[in-house]
Amino acid sequence: MGLVKMDEKLHEHVRRASAVMCRSIKAQAEFWMKIGRLAEANPTMAFTDIVRLQFEDASVGPETDAA
Repeated sequence: MGLVKMDEKLHEHVRRASAVMCRSIKAQAEFWMKIGRLAEANPTMAFTDIVRLQFEDASVGPETDAA
């Protein structure tokens, strides 16, 4: 665990996204770093495919409103 320095503008983007996604600022930054790392390692994969694989790896499915 450690500190990550970022400029004020990026921090503001993380803060706003964290509020929308109901995550802490730290959790939002970690999510973006993880997805970015996976996107760099798999340049032909779409964002939605990367997220879907993360759901599968965690043995959960995305929630639906099929009620």
